Amino acid sequence: MYKSYARVAILLLLIVSAAGVYFATGIKFDYDFEKFFPIGDDDLEFYLHYRQQFENDNDYLLIALRDPSGVFNPSFLNRVDSFTSILEALPMVDQVRSPTNVKAPLRTPMGWVPVPYLHLEEPSRLKDDSARIYKQGDLVGQLFSEDGKSLSLVIKHRQSIKKAAADSLIASVQTALHQLALKDAHVAGKARAQPVYLEMIQNEMTMFLSASLVLIILFLSITYRALWAVLVPLLVVALAGIWVLGFMGFVQKPLDIMMVLLPTIIFVVGMSDVVHILTRYIEELRQGRNKIKALKTSFKEVGIATFLTSLTTGVGFLALMTSAIGPIRDFGIYTALGVLVAYILAFTLLPSVLLFISTPHIVQDISRRRRWQKFLGTCLSWTLRKQTWVLVISALIVTLSYLGIQQLRINTFLIDDIPRSDPMRADFIYFDEEFGGSRPFEMAIEVKDPDLTVLDFKVLKEVEKVERYLRQDYGADQLISPLNLVRTTYSAVNGAHNGYRDFPENQQELRKLQRYFKNISRMPEMNRIISSDKTKARFSGRMGDIGSYLTIRKNQQLKNFIEARIDPSIVSFRVTGTSLLIDKNTEYLVENMVVGLAIAFGVVALIAGLMFRSFRMILITLIPNVIPLLMVAGIMGFLGITLKLTTSVIFTVAFGIAVDDTIHFISKFKMEMDKGRSKMYAIKRTYFSTGKAIVITTLILISGFLTLLLSSFGGTFYIGLFVGLTLLFALIVDLTLLPVLILLFYKP
Repeated sequence: MYKSYARVAILLLLIVSAAGVYFATGIKFDYDFEKFFPIGDDDLEFYLHYRQQFENDNDYLLIALRDPSGVFNPSFLNRVDSFTSILEALPMVDQVRSPTNVKAPLRTPMGWVPVPYLHLEEPSRLKDDSARIYKQGDLVGQLFSEDGKSLSLVIKHRQSIKKAAADSLIASVQTALHQLALKDAHVAGKARAQPVYLEMIQNEMTMFLSASLVLIILFLSITYRALWAVLVPLLVVALAGIWVLGFMGFVQKPLDIMMVLLPTIIFVVGMSDVVHILTRYIEELRQGRNKIKALKTSFKEVGIATFLTSLTTGVGFLALMTSAIGPIRDFGIYTALGVLVAYILAFTLLPSVLLFISTPHIVQDISRRRRWQKFLGTCLSWTLRKQTWVLVISALIVTLSYLGIQQLRINTFLIDDIPRSDPMRADFIYFDEEFGGSRPFEMAIEVKDPDLTVLDFKVLKEVEKVERYLRQDYGADQLISPLNLVRTTYSAVNGAHNGYRDFPENQQELRKLQRYFKNISRMPEMNRIISSDKTKARFSGRMGDIGSYLTIRKNQQLKNFIEARIDPSIVSFRVTGTSLLIDKNTEYLVENMVVGLAIAFGVVALIAGLMFRSFRMILITLIPNVIPLLMVAGIMGFLGITLKLTTSVIFTVAFGIAVDDTIHFISKFKMEMDKGRSKMYAIKRTYFSTGKAIVITTLILISGFLTLLLSSFGGTFYIGLFVGLTLLFALIVDLTLLPVLILLFYKP
């Protein structure tokens, strides 16, 4: 009868798995960093409206070209000019600003004449051109480097460019560079970064799964030394991963930098339930019970604890739904779904398969059982003899961890996850050092006086104050604003090539320029700087990637300057843009972690409270799982490792998984106490009964997370490292501090 039920169950599960495989093949990879913007944030709503009126602030590609002999070499400049022409002809390019095509308007008796900065057709004039460029200085640091050995081009491409178009653009750029022998080139921008991220995501997903598979097979082989004990657990967790990926394919959910961790986590977390059931099943067989009886007893004694551990692990992931960041919320949802699926398969597929396997030879291996008992007996004996030392060491660790936590900082860099040795990271750093940075800077300007426009003298003088602060104190460079229109016009009227660069001194002088603004405003760099009604405008520029910690401080200092020095009745200023939104995520990190951990703590406290009806037992359950989190946070603080978007999930995820061992321990302890055992005897029975499974599952989990150390992404690397360390610390605490706390403080 049981085998008939098992056949039906296996058939149904295989049908669902086949559907999962079918839909999983349709999963796509995605790296749209705008999905990391904080959901429901006021600044996000403002920016979405702002870019509809103007444009996206990051739809550009930066290209730097270097000639060690100097960029004013005629041969080099002619190749740059040819490169510029090729770029301008590309279908996805809207505009190219290059040293060879940029021009300054000049008013002559014949009208307005655009005068090039570089006279390529007259090589003899290049020396004078270079002297004038560096004397005027407005293009130095923008299109020409300070040392005169590099120049840059800015490509404005189509908005919200997708992967296929980005790949095509980058391929065209690389082809043109090769054809023109422009070998010393640096390329930066979203279109450059997006394909690199996607390729790394695809490669690393395969690498993580392969490494996890090898390590888990190794651990299962060493532990059970039987082929069936390796293949059956692998089948269960593999199908769990297939089901979840199949569901993601069905709902067309792509894999991003967070979701790429999903298969590996399901693989190792799902293995925990299987190992606990399998270990108990083998112990029951060793005691002479038949298969059916052994399975029933195993599921009865381990089933409740396994359900509770799956619940707490799932809650740990679901707690990530409190995050304001979409990809992190999705990661929590789908990983929790994976934990649920793994639990269901452990209680359906696993017993069904075990029914058709003959009694394993491992049951008769008594010597290995004795080795485990000796190891656990030594650990328990030391713990019981050194109770005071266990408490003192724990208190000392907490104190040291607190000191480390005081040094923990929240900080995010735009390319922080890219390895330092990666060429793309070197390209971004090159622009930070030579051309003012690759990080976009945006500030909205809005006229408040209904009688004024952004081109009135009062407004422009306020804008000029802010511009001076941005250049000198804030660190923004290559700024474009209404001031550029006024200065370009004023310079053209007064003779740009005579070195005359100034700003109107009063409203009357500015009024004389009004009739010329229309002509100058047709210049490409003036487009989309001023709104059609001239009541709104923008500062657009770039700056170095100094990290969110410093940028948030600079934004506050800028806000203080505006409040102190700018007349709010005339004009208002507001920092906006994609960089601000990425930085704002850091403001939510602490709140999200606290809320997520509070939810996880609450669920664990509820479980312990319902099991023991004891407030003391709630504290006894929580303390051994809080200490590992404090230890990891302290280590991060001492090592100077910052919290950021990707690493913010470490603590919630680690707690949800680490608490499993504690729940297995206290569940078995509760069973022994219900049988009328003494507290000491119940602890000993619990230690020997659950100890082996706890150690094995923890080692499997640690090995699975340590495979993430192979990642090229800094955030993924640290997730693997610190979740693995948390699980190791939790295992040690559960085998030492937890029994001591129960002995000293639990009152039945």
